Amino acid sequence: MLYRFGLLIGKARWLALILWAIALAGALLLAARAPAALAPGGFSSPDLESQRASDLLFERFGHNPATILVVFTAAASPLRNHDPRFLAAMDYAVDEIRGLHEVAAVITPRENPRQASTDGTTAYVVIALRVPPEEFRHMLPRIEGALRQSELEQVMTGAPIFYQDIELVTEEDLRRAEAISLPFAAAALTVVFGSLVAAALPIVVGGAAVVVTLAAMVVLSQAVFLSIFALNLVTMLGLGLGIDYSLFIVSRFREELRAGREVSDALARSMATAGQSVLFSGATVFVGLLVLATFPFPALRSLGLAGSLVVLASVAAALTLLPALLVLVGPAIDRLTVVRPGARTNAAWTKLADWVMAHPIRVLVPVLLLLTSLGLPFLGVRLGAPDASILPPDVPSRRGVELIQQKFGGGELTPTLVLLSAEESALSPERVGELYDVVQGIARDPQVKRVDSIVSLDPRLTREQYQLIYARPDRVTDPYARAAIGQYVRDGLVVTQVTGREGEASEASHDLVRRLRALTPPPGTQMLVGGGTAGAIDYSDGLFRDFPRAIGLLVGATYLVLLLLFGSVGLPLKAILMDLLSITASFGALVVVFQDGLLADVLGFTPMGFVEASIPIVLFCLLFGVSMDYEVFLLSRVKEAYDETGDNRRSVAEGLQRSGGVITGAAAIIVLVAGSFVTADVVLIKAIGLGAAISVLLDATLVRGLLVPATMRLLGDWNWWAPTALRRALPHWGGK
Repeated sequence: MLYRFGLLIGKARWLALILWAIALAGALLLAARAPAALAPGGFSSPDLESQRASDLLFERFGHNPATILVVFTAAASPLRNHDPRFLAAMDYAVDEIRGLHEVAAVITPRENPRQASTDGTTAYVVIALRVPPEEFRHMLPRIEGALRQSELEQVMTGAPIFYQDIELVTEEDLRRAEAISLPFAAAALTVVFGSLVAAALPIVVGGAAVVVTLAAMVVLSQAVFLSIFALNLVTMLGLGLGIDYSLFIVSRFREELRAGREVSDALARSMATAGQSVLFSGATVFVGLLVLATFPFPALRSLGLAGSLVVLASVAAALTLLPALLVLVGPAIDRLTVVRPGARTNAAWTKLADWVMAHPIRVLVPVLLLLTSLGLPFLGVRLGAPDASILPPDVPSRRGVELIQQKFGGGELTPTLVLLSAEESALSPERVGELYDVVQGIARDPQVKRVDSIVSLDPRLTREQYQLIYARPDRVTDPYARAAIGQYVRDGLVVTQVTGREGEASEASHDLVRRLRALTPPPGTQMLVGGGTAGAIDYSDGLFRDFPRAIGLLVGATYLVLLLLFGSVGLPLKAILMDLLSITASFGALVVVFQDGLLADVLGFTPMGFVEASIPIVLFCLLFGVSMDYEVFLLSRVKEAYDETGDNRRSVAEGLQRSGGVITGAAAIIVLVAGSFVTADVVLIKAIGLGAAISVLLDATLVRGLLVPATMRLLGDWNWWAPTALRRALPHWGGK
């Protein structure tokens, strides 16, 4: 089938090139708008308890729980936060912000004295917003423009600023990674091919795949949420896969030319062999990334969607644009030779193949032990949600967060919100009494630093006194009680704010939220627990609740693709097990590096004490398909030899010898492209880049170079077994 397709592309090469030129011209105009079309966030889901709490607060109170904080310090002057001059400077700085229609309230230490640190050096202002998260990007310039500079040092933080900083830093990370990866990829291709002409073609294909995908994302962003992190994933995958797939086809094309075939026949044979491998490899990567789109979180769905698009673009470019270019170039593909690889490299792979065939047990056991031991640290993984620590220390949102944590305590920024709602008014004597009992119980928890509610105004007041104060809500005269009603009550809904002693990521804070959720609400009352820590718990739990289903979908679909390609029952299972070994080994590295802090100074980040919960899932879905690329290419060469000879040992050795150099070159490209993202300042991108680079490096060396051939040597003809009825039912992919 692909043989005839190769002949067709060869004849219609100018049409293919013209169509690609038109597509790229239009795509280039759209692709430049991709950063502005994508959005930060997407780490929650409407079904989560914390998100339902947030939605209810927005519905009833008219403002978003996510606030902007402006932190003021007088580090360079003797002013203290209780001085009139300090307070006047804060008022001056935020005065214009009060009049913005996006702002629901501006709360200073005058209204809430707890917003001034006890050491007198720091205070902060809370800016409550009446816009949903998707509008943060558009309203921030107005707020930043309205913030006046005062004589105090001031920095803005909070969720909207955090998202803006992620967007800015991510774009800079992408530019840096591209500047590093492209020259290194070009150098690696030159070493692999020895020819500048041959090396240039894969870069053209990879670049075309990225540009087309970015343009498609701009169009799709008008209808669906697409995460800013998809920008990095698309570039990493588009360059890596586009170059890899082209490398496979170009290598086979040159091999066929050296065998004396005409250009058209060489291309057709390359498409029937390497092109077929690319098609099925792309299918496995596509399936893996599409599984990400089944998760309930918009950020992961968008990564899955964008990743699937770039795989389609990479395969399409490799099977249409590249063949047209190959026919056009023809034998000139070996021109501008700068390196002459070949005989020595092939001899090395021949020796390795012969040695593995002679000593399969001696290869299998130590490699299995090594890969298993590398994955063991993942058993101690702690999972968490992204916070300000994923950004560089000098970024405003992180500086503001760390300053508040230092001066006010770890839990000040992420209080937990307990929402109690009922049909009856929240200020009825019965409900006030019930709330008093709940609040007193919460306050006794040793992890609770402070409880703010309508029944915690003064510890000297009793249950009955609070009931009397609120018995006639329209006649409440105490200013603090009136302020508390406005801040915490809407009809039948009453909010209690619980501030813990530690930060959002700590295990103690997570345990506190779980204890709050275990409370029994008063009869007839519904309870929701929200806030930053609750959101982090829901995020991690939601991800890994769906992960087993995703694994099942991915493994099942991959098995089916490989069964169709190789017609063997055992080979797909072996391939899946090999994939799991290299992936879990990279997971172990993630724990050691990003949770425990190994090489943190070298890689330039602050250890989080946990692994961001989405990273293992994204890497699993990504690497399961990418690693399968090399398995498909290796086994395709082995099967090609086995179909000719029927000799398993000879076929495995020949397949390794013929594909080893190409697989090594392809893996080197992926390692270089993924490794370039280790330079990222956003820790999420850095972790994905490092995890992908480690997994591919292990996969292409220990797994495909040693473990796979050793296993196939031991299995013998059982590698190719399938029930007769199944074999007859499966399609035959060879021939013309």
